[in-house]
Amino acid sequence: MQPMHVFILIGYVLLMVLIGAWFSRAKSVATGDDFMLAGRSLPAPVLAGTLLATFVGSGSIIGGASFVYTYGPLAGIFFFGGTVVGIICLYFMATKVRRLSHHTIPEMLEVRFGTPVRVTATVIILVAFVGITAYQFTGAGAILSIITPLSTAQGTIVAAVLITFLALGGGLKSVAWTDFVSVIIIVAALVGTLIVLFINDVGGIGGYVDRLDPALMTLTGSLTPIPLLGYFLPLFLLILGDQNMHQRLAAGKDEGTARKATIGFFVGAILLLGTIILLASASSFLLPDIDPGQAILGIAGTDLVPLGIGGLLLAGAFALIVTTGSSYLLTVSGNIVYDLVRQRRNASSDPRKALTLGRWAVVAVTVFAYVLGQFFPSVLALQMYAYTMYGVAITPVVLAALFWKRATSWGAIAGMVVGGIATVVWESSGRSADINAVIIALPLAVAALIVVSLATTGRTRGEAAAPEAVAARPVEREGVQ
Repeated sequence: MQPMHVFILIGYVLLMVLIGAWFSRAKSVATGDDFMLAGRSLPAPVLAGTLLATFVGSGSIIGGASFVYTYGPLAGIFFFGGTVVGIICLYFMATKVRRLSHHTIPEMLEVRFGTPVRVTATVIILVAFVGITAYQFTGAGAILSIITPLSTAQGTIVAAVLITFLALGGGLKSVAWTDFVSVIIIVAALVGTLIVLFINDVGGIGGYVDRLDPALMTLTGSLTPIPLLGYFLPLFLLILGDQNMHQRLAAGKDEGTARKATIGFFVGAILLLGTIILLASASSFLLPDIDPGQAILGIAGTDLVPLGIGGLLLAGAFALIVTTGSSYLLTVSGNIVYDLVRQRRNASSDPRKALTLGRWAVVAVTVFAYVLGQFFPSVLALQMYAYTMYGVAITPVVLAALFWKRATSWGAIAGMVVGGIATVVWESSGRSADINAVIIALPLAVAALIVVSLATTGRTRGEAAAPEAVAARPVEREGVQ
């Protein structure tokens, strides 16, 4: 334990608490719309920051770094390419997503396909996102155990409390602004580490190229094209249909703000992901015996960087996990409020009650996610399939709702069910080590969506509510009919 690392971490936590407290004021968050969509008031820089912090999380700085450490920088470019290409596509979707401006993905799907599709999508999202939230708690707890005297179990509790506080008080306003500040910390930490490392230890770009293992300089590493595609697709699919992305675009001031924010998201992703690729691949020869998952975080505990930079790096990693956790916690609470509770007959439409329900939902999800992480590790392991399951089961249906007139509700349900089942079956078979589940599950899900839609055209609600009709439908906002 280094005192400098502890001081930097405490400073970050205090800053997050202050921001969260500021946006928890009653005049800042008065309705459910304020809580879930920040009153649709976020400016472009903050919107870009929260998009970046939400998506480029622990999966990038730990999982992505592990991939680059193992397979090399060129394969890493392809791995992260799914994110970059997805952001480009999201740019062209941003105007329509902001115009629709729904609280949740299932709410949007109901407009096009009806209630059964909304219920099915809600179940899949809850299964996926609660597990992801649990993983953020344990991941943040592990980092706290590295920096402080706390055990992993104690660190998990502290992390859960902080993540919950940020989501509970000011809702998306609090989460978005803490994301924005956290992104600044993350960029400073990663870029600062890269500069110091390349000047003092690597020997510049020339030294980097000379010292990198030739086996890691091939285009695909040791992977063949099909497995490599299996790493590209999950991130690409997730970013297009991720409820977090859609909610944030809906929270922008207007459609122009949403598109500008995706440009900032793209630039920030290139900077962060490029830095991660360079650091992780340099770590392969600077720290050849380290666990690949520690390719970047492990640098902080060595004499390769000054204590201050190392502390900033660990705080930045912690920030990534905190921002991701608070985002998923908030978005799951939205599913509970708008897709479950408020769908009951005679449910109150009072915007203040929606705010109260949202906060209670955050607490409920926190408790369930914590229990899941502590007592059901096998179930939590199943949730590690969540990114692929979400991308395969939800994203094709979201795209069909927005852009394919002939999609029907039966086709949407078939696509979601087949995609979800295929993902779980393939992962459970143990074959995903050779071929990622997305390679098998995505074609099956898309085929089910298309075939069943064509077979049921004219017999379901799907044909009646074409994409342009959905886009033209006025958004029902709280307190306004």
